[in-house]
Amino acid sequence: MGEFALELNDDQKGVRDWIHGFAADVIRPAAAEWDEREETPWPVIQEAAKIGLYSMDFYAQAFFDPTGLGIPVAMEELFWGDAGIGLSIVGTTLAAVGVLANGTEEQIGTWVPQMFGTPDDVKVAAFCSSEPDAGSDVSAMRTRAVYDEAKDEWVLNGTKTWATNGGIANVHVVVAVVDPELGARGQASFVVPPATAGLSQGQKFKKHGIRASHTAEVVLEDVRIPGSCLLGGKEKLDERMARARERKRTGGERVKNAAMATFEASRPAVGAQAVGIARAAYEVALDYAKTRVQFGRPIIDNQGIAFTIADMRTRIDAARLLVWRASWMAAANKPFTAAEGSMSKLYAGETAKWVTASAMQILGGNGFTREYPVERMHRDAAIYTIFEGTSEIQRLVIARTLSGVPIR
Repeated sequence: MGEFALELNDDQKGVRDWIHGFAADVIRPAAAEWDEREETPWPVIQEAAKIGLYSMDFYAQAFFDPTGLGIPVAMEELFWGDAGIGLSIVGTTLAAVGVLANGTEEQIGTWVPQMFGTPDDVKVAAFCSSEPDAGSDVSAMRTRAVYDEAKDEWVLNGTKTWATNGGIANVHVVVAVVDPELGARGQASFVVPPATAGLSQGQKFKKHGIRASHTAEVVLEDVRIPGSCLLGGKEKLDERMARARERKRTGGERVKNAAMATFEASRPAVGAQAVGIARAAYEVALDYAKTRVQFGRPIIDNQGIAFTIADMRTRIDAARLLVWRASWMAAANKPFTAAEGSMSKLYAGETAKWVTASAMQILGGNGFTREYPVERMHRDAAIYTIFEGTSEIQRLVIARTLSGVPIR
């Protein structure tokens, strides 16, 4: 377990500076183009793969940083570059986390490398949980997985939505209902291998922000996958389902479902992404306020602007500290007794929205144009109070954790 410190060590600083350089030299110059095109920036992903930034090895090294800060440091720098391209580069990791959180060592070794491909032939992966009628309410999920014992195969049917890389992924990780009577506790995660018959892309969404990141529906029609594609294995699933049925009968200890296990692990990382966006917008606003002259003086001389700049930096630093705390706790195997993971995602997401909006206000009319990047940053920041648990859901999780009361 890494000791807690607010100062990055030399190795972490080196990685941070390396990623920052890539973000400044490769991501930022391409950001406006791919935002306008609303397409996956394959050339940028390939450049990231060539230097080892988009790879299983890099994310494994960052994930297993004993201080827990490897992932948040990387996320902040990438998303400081651009959120849409950043999400295209890191979107695969959510599927990888789904396998890491629920799979066996053999499954991790088999599927995670296939999610990234090679520098010469890059691939992406998709985590498919949300549905048209089941976003935050995972208990309303309808996608079914039925076991065909005679063939040792699972048959998946349903429609997933809001899937990053959905339909274009090499590997899809799909959360499906095995036992409808158990609600959210009756779900499991499955790997759908490349080129599996019956899986297709549905609607591709045209989005307000993060437009360089591919988001689409995934349609599953009699998708047959080997029994070995059930993450964790059949024996583990049967044991978990038995405990869930016993809990339902007796009202005993809650059993976590597959989707929640993935989201719990990823929330601080998502918070770090929001911090990166907020920091980028703050830096633009600060530079503009120091150089923009009105009434014979820089606008930062005005108390209203100066106080806003001060609040922007204060909130960004506070959000980063919440992210680092949650990340360190996760690495140290300390339970989130006060929903610290949700706290970090909630505050960072709200901060990104407020900071980017404030940056637009400071830039005035210029902030509303595409000649300056803050309008794109503001559009990108909007999703951070929505995806992987809305701000309202995060508050609900925090309140339930603190009170022990099933608040509705």
